[in-house]
Amino acid sequence: MTKSKTINVKGTEITIIERQSSDFISLTDMVKGFEDGLVLIEKWLRNKNTIEFIGIWEELNNPDFNYPEFGVIKNEAGLNRFTLSVKKWIEKTNSIGMIAKAGRYGGTYAHKDIAFEFGSWLSPGFKMYLIKEYQRLKDDESDRLKLDWNLQRTLAKVNYHIHTDAIKENLIPPELTKLQISFVYANEADMLNVALFGRTALEWRMENTGKEGNIRDHATIEQLVVLSNMESINAALIHQQLTQSDRLVQLNRIAISQMKSLTENRNLKKLQ
Repeated sequence: MTKSKTINVKGTEITIIERQSSDFISLTDMVKGFEDGLVLIEKWLRNKNTIEFIGIWEELNNPDFNYPEFGVIKNEAGLNRFTLSVKKWIEKTNSIGMIAKAGRYGGTYAHKDIAFEFGSWLSPGFKMYLIKEYQRLKDDESDRLKLDWNLQRTLAKVNYHIHTDAIKENLIPPELTKLQISFVYANEADMLNVALFGRTALEWRMENTGKEGNIRDHATIEQLVVLSNMESINAALIHQQLTQSDRLVQLNRIAISQMKSLTENRNLKKLQ
């Protein structure tokens, strides 16, 4: 199933679909509020400036762009006999910047860069509203992503306390100094880092001298989910009196399995 979103531009609902991690905006929806409607898309495509613009876009973004066919089309653009449909453009040039879709979300779609250019051709004012509403959508998505990340970071911190309590009860002998105790905690935290990230906190810092924060501050949402799970599992393994080396092997296997599952699910959703 194609993942779609909508924005409202001056009373017109405009569909946006995601393809190869990029947003494509419905040109079909964009012309609904204009006289002549769908005819405007083909009129726009007949314009020589349009052909030059989308040709440059393809040159920058499409390694398989058919330059010889593009040259033929560009030379004919502007002539009275010249006509061009989206399907014909795609077939002849192997374009990736525009889509002619059938089905539930059917119609003509274009990469946001091209859609904004089309919006400017329709009306400069319409283009401004389009960009404003599109940016509002992206800001909302960014805020939700930050919320998800912060939620997972909080969950990891909660499980951290469960983890440290298990260390305190089972791994710290009596009458150690605070410094000695901190070494035990840091050692267990680094074991989780090695199991999940493949490196200690110090090794990460030495590899990323220009970055602020620590290895966990730069973790993905999926990594934070797995880390949270690993802290709880490690606490249980500590209570079972397993040695650190045995726990490291088990936790590494768990990290690999869970990361594969989470990333495969994410990639499947993108394909859908």
